[in-house]
Amino acid sequence: MAIEIKMPTLSPTMEEGTLAKWLVKAGDVVKSGDILAEIETDKATMEFEAVDEGTIVVLAVPEGTDGVKVGTVIATLAMEGEEASAAPPPSPAASPAPSPAPAKAEAASPAARTEEQAEDHGLPPSPGEQPGGERDERVKASPLARRLAAAKGVELAGLSGSGPNGRIVKADVERAEPGAAPVTVAKEAASAIEAAPAPAPPPPPPLQPKAAAVPDIPHEATKLSNVRKTIARRLTESKQTVPHIYLTVDVRLDALLKLRGELNSSLESRGIKLSVNDLLVKALALSLMAEPKCNVMFTPDQLITFWRADISVAVSTPTGLITPVVTEADTKSVSRIATEVKELAGLARDGKLKPEQYQGGTASISNMGMYGIKQFDAVINPPQGMILAVGAGEKRPCVMPDDSLGVATVMSATGSFDHRAIDGADGAALMRAFRELVEKPLGLLA
Repeated sequence: MAIEIKMPTLSPTMEEGTLAKWLVKAGDVVKSGDILAEIETDKATMEFEAVDEGTIVVLAVPEGTDGVKVGTVIATLAMEGEEASAAPPPSPAASPAPSPAPAKAEAASPAARTEEQAEDHGLPPSPGEQPGGERDERVKASPLARRLAAAKGVELAGLSGSGPNGRIVKADVERAEPGAAPVTVAKEAASAIEAAPAPAPPPPPPLQPKAAAVPDIPHEATKLSNVRKTIARRLTESKQTVPHIYLTVDVRLDALLKLRGELNSSLESRGIKLSVNDLLVKALALSLMAEPKCNVMFTPDQLITFWRADISVAVSTPTGLITPVVTEADTKSVSRIATEVKELAGLARDGKLKPEQYQGGTASISNMGMYGIKQFDAVINPPQGMILAVGAGEKRPCVMPDDSLGVATVMSATGSFDHRAIDGADGAALMRAFRELVEKPLGLLA
């Protein structure tokens, strides 16, 4: 029996993907573990492996196709010993059987239709006719007139009927002024109103940016990748829904730079070279453990406090920014952090990160000092509670610890905090802890 190969779910947020490239063709024999295709998700380009053995019969989705929904049949595989030519093509999604048209309302309630027809023609009601609820025999009125009177609040006893034998009909109620309704009818109407569920308000329409007109200037139009679409969606969501508070500190780097030089000399034989950013990742992780009120995530009804610090490190790639995660950065050595950051950054630039390597994280760090940026405010990466933006270290005049004036290498660091979860005082405590660890860096090695 032929096996349908479907678009897989390669990340928790993936709903569709781009079939970037087929690595097999019809007629190829594949076995479990063979790479079938490269699929671009909302995070990265990932390889899709075969699970079963057999012969590729049909490639249902051409490579380069965008917006392929998860679960869509993309290829068909004939099992071993099965004639490939006899394998059926991929079956389209089963469409639900048409349901019979609902019966018309008048057909479902012939009694109501008879009432209106009888009244329209000035005829008395049929024998045994009973209106909804108890009928007051002292007042002759059609069931339709009674319902209309209850809705308008008209007292039937005060009306004179124009129907046969003085019967009150619809036209009599419509001509009457609203007044006190009969007690029994009013109670029934009130009960019906109370029992009826209030209509749910329609959800607000999503904010859609208006497409700008392209000016008549020589240009090149580049199609947005899934990664770029995801970046745009998540950053827009963050700025619209997360109230940001920004706190900046100036940090002297001289002691950290000296320690880095000494550590690199000792690690040279192991082929490890620490960057300033590696040490800052460690400093942020330890600061979060020292100030756990900042190592949090906000949900609509809970505040989640994490017991370890997993740091997401912003990495620029050809397709956009991605944040691979250094797990347990608070307990790892700086040499181990340096090795992991280098490996993760390489995988990110090649689009080869696995979901578990970029999902999660309790806080983020973004370093633009290498580009000469002095200071900036970073956008929080939801659902995390904070992100640290690191600027360039530069020589600045400053007051030394002994109150003398001097020149030091100073870096500006700005923390962006989710103010729903983190108070300003707690964010300030984190920034102070971070500054103290950087200015007295031996604490990073303890």
